[in-house]
Amino acid sequence: MDKQIERIGGLAWCGAERYGYIEGTPKQKDDHNLPRLRTMNENATPVAERTFGEGHQLRPLFFQPFECDNVLIQGVTFTNAPFWVLHPIKCNYVRVDGVTVSSHGPNNDGCDPEYSKYVHITNCTFDTGDDCIAIKSGRNEEGRRINIPSENIVVENCDMKDGHGGVVMGSEISAGVRNVYVRNCKMDSPNLDRAIRIKTNTLRGGFVENVYVKNIHVGQVKEAVLKINTYYGIYANQEGDFIPSIKNIHLEDIEVENGGKYGILIKGRAENPVKNVTLTNVHIKGAKTDLSIENSEPLVFKNTTINGKQY
Repeated sequence: MDKQIERIGGLAWCGAERYGYIEGTPKQKDDHNLPRLRTMNENATPVAERTFGEGHQLRPLFFQPFECDNVLIQGVTFTNAPFWVLHPIKCNYVRVDGVTVSSHGPNNDGCDPEYSKYVHITNCTFDTGDDCIAIKSGRNEEGRRINIPSENIVVENCDMKDGHGGVVMGSEISAGVRNVYVRNCKMDSPNLDRAIRIKTNTLRGGFVENVYVKNIHVGQVKEAVLKINTYYGIYANQEGDFIPSIKNIHLEDIEVENGGKYGILIKGRAENPVKNVTLTNVHIKGAKTDLSIENSEPLVFKNTTINGKQY
């Protein structure tokens, strides 16, 4: 009975047995589901014609304000979502205040502002099965066609527990992200993979610029305090003709007790290296490897230590 309930709820449609999927039943990667939707994206099919109702298995989002101004989401707890939890899309002036997300299902991002501006996320707790906060701006051709960057986003006074990343930009980032401010947050869990994460590839392309992270306490992360990855890919071939641009990433007043595999992990592109990454008053302990840097301008260190070594 429990597995039947999970299937009805949509979790099992991701196709993973741990979420209740039973071999031979429909799942989202069947041809009439995600592959059909991806083709519609590539062909710019009008949204009104993208119908996926009965007989289809696309997991729905939990809460999605669309083309709204002056959105307030306050004092709410969200649990057990089938997909992304909060997804303000094409919205302006969004405030997420005092919200708790406790949801460990597949792709359970906590809050994903997309094509959105003037977003304030404050006093929230995220304990998730995917990224705690993931700032997005469209996928591939559709993102470039719509061309609305997500910008002017403030995250403060939040507590990040389990998740693939604390504050993340990407991977759906084809229209770009700029002006992100993260401050006065705590990020701590043996199941938190990274604190700050930027992920894209040459199909997504896009840009990330002007990211300011200040006064963050990181107790424990698995992989890296900062990870910038322009080779992100968990699907099929993710190589294309759209070289990402990543620049002006600034970390200041960061204390890390257990840095995981890497203090800082950057994989840029030779065609357009990562530019202007600075670390000021950053102190990382317990990282297995201090730095792993590929295709980036030299990092600028000011009063920064990793594993006790001054950089």
